[in-house]
Amino acid sequence: MASLIFLCICGISIIPILLLLAFGIIVWKNSILYQLFHPVDKTSKRTGGELVAETLKAHGVKFLFTLCGGHISPVNVSAEKLGIRVIDTRHEATAVFAADAVARLSGVIGAAIVTAGPGLTNTITAVKNAQMAESPLILMGGAAGTLLKGRGALQDIDQMALFKPLCKICISISQIRDIIPAMRRAIQVAQSGTPGPVFIELPIDVLYSYELVLREVAAKGKQSGFVNNIVNWYIMTFVNNIFAGAFDKRDPSPLPVNQPLATPLQVQQGIEIISRAKKPVILLGSQSTLPPLPADKLRAALEAIGIPCFLAGMARGMLGRNSPLHIRQRRKDALKEADVVILAGSVCDFRLNYGRSLSRKSKIIAINRNKEQLYKNTDLFWKPTLAIQGDPASYLVEIQKGLGSYTCNEDWIQTLRDRDQEKETANLTKASEKADRYLNPLNVLYQVEDVMEDNSVIVADGGDFVGSAAYILRPRGPLKWLDPGAFGTLGVGGGFALGAKLCNPDANIWIVYGDGSLGYSLIEFDTYSRHNTPVIAVIGNDACWTQICREQVPILGSRVSCDLAFCDYDKAVEGIGGVGIKLTNESKDEIHQKLIEAQEISKKGKPVLINCLIGKTDFRNGSISV
Repeated sequence: MASLIFLCICGISIIPILLLLAFGIIVWKNSILYQLFHPVDKTSKRTGGELVAETLKAHGVKFLFTLCGGHISPVNVSAEKLGIRVIDTRHEATAVFAADAVARLSGVIGAAIVTAGPGLTNTITAVKNAQMAESPLILMGGAAGTLLKGRGALQDIDQMALFKPLCKICISISQIRDIIPAMRRAIQVAQSGTPGPVFIELPIDVLYSYELVLREVAAKGKQSGFVNNIVNWYIMTFVNNIFAGAFDKRDPSPLPVNQPLATPLQVQQGIEIISRAKKPVILLGSQSTLPPLPADKLRAALEAIGIPCFLAGMARGMLGRNSPLHIRQRRKDALKEADVVILAGSVCDFRLNYGRSLSRKSKIIAINRNKEQLYKNTDLFWKPTLAIQGDPASYLVEIQKGLGSYTCNEDWIQTLRDRDQEKETANLTKASEKADRYLNPLNVLYQVEDVMEDNSVIVADGGDFVGSAAYILRPRGPLKWLDPGAFGTLGVGGGFALGAKLCNPDANIWIVYGDGSLGYSLIEFDTYSRHNTPVIAVIGNDACWTQICREQVPILGSRVSCDLAFCDYDKAVEGIGGVGIKLTNESKDEIHQKLIEAQEISKKGKPVLINCLIGKTDFRNGSISV
């Protein structure tokens, strides 16, 4: 510092000196000088793909989802050699949805890799869904060679610009030596704070061997003449820099993950509010299922607290199939009457009518990892009494420890249970009614509920039929339910079921599809067959986009774009490795028997699709799709 001051006094500008220093650092890191101290082993057959696979392995990744492409082949081959199971899907979106499901169900980072250009653009909806669902996954994408970017190479587009709005961090690798530190950093970011997707761009010349890269890039410039000699020298130096220090020993192990926790003061404030409550309720959202706390530990804490709970998203099933604390019906009424509402990972967006579902008389304790979500719409319709940026599950466990002998008002709990039973009785009555044609969808769903075994995982992918299923199907335990989340994405079913089956190989995986949503991933029955991941799909086939049609016809007087056909989806899966079953006008007992048959077929290793032709009911009249 004294020297710099002296230079200033002497009238010498500091700026050129700083620029020279910066240039020197760049030269050291990225050019000939760095190569002198890290010579390239030009005989090595090793690839950057090996380093990608080694890092994934070190982070506990067991499954890598992909759709093959020349840009990324070294990663897939290296992953397989290391014992990572490589699962190739029929659409890139499915690969990302499957990685999303693995992240939600296993607590390990979900991993997917796809080829450059259209391979990556095909994943955008799935990545956005993961962002909004707060799922930690790493998407890796191939790219044109670093020297050829912007020069018209095959499938060369600005991929970073596409993914920066969707991912917590985006990194483009330009030297092989950066692969391990960049991936460690990206995975740490994906799992820290509010989890989400991250993107790593892997140009083709950082994934293949030195010999192959040199042959494909440098050899093309070997022409005589002074200018060509300069160009050849530049290209050789460029390639050597990619490989300089490439395979020096580096630690691929995970970096520590930052997970926000409430302060002791915030815990004590929550205890004081709850201990005085007469009519409290807990709204448990998907965020409560995130690591580090095991779901079973949160379940034990909720049962000990004894406050009635409404469960949403990934939290469905947290209390088991028939818990007296799990209230399923008439949430709106309960929220208007409650004196304390605990929003544990629940957000005041459209799902809570932007906060208008809450009573201004209630004390609101809001816990969320994401500050923006924590305070969403507080400028309009609601205000938290206590707002905590932290992990909801950990907070509830600490609350339980401090509540001591607190017991919730049994009359309040009984009132909510009575409402549940009243609604359940009404639903059963609806299920016994005759539909306008074919099967009553509620009757079909009640038979599915009766048949499902305790180890079953439910995947929800659809509109009207799945909306009805949410009232009737009861997840058997924590992490036994998968739905898209706040983005409301159709098409998640194929990938979610694939990821669920890999995480729970002995479980029955039930996909509840509408006939509209099935169209996005019907072809993945080929994937299930090839990779021995049998699932059971139940299709509510009413030949219509009913969720949309229900509003469009009375409001706008037209069915345009809403009508489908009663397609033979059961026959379609027969041609791609699955077993098809069709239901049309069967009795309750016959439906029951066919569902049991499907379950047994799945256990023997075959994916099954049950094409249930259903009619219309007025069960969900008044529900909206926007």
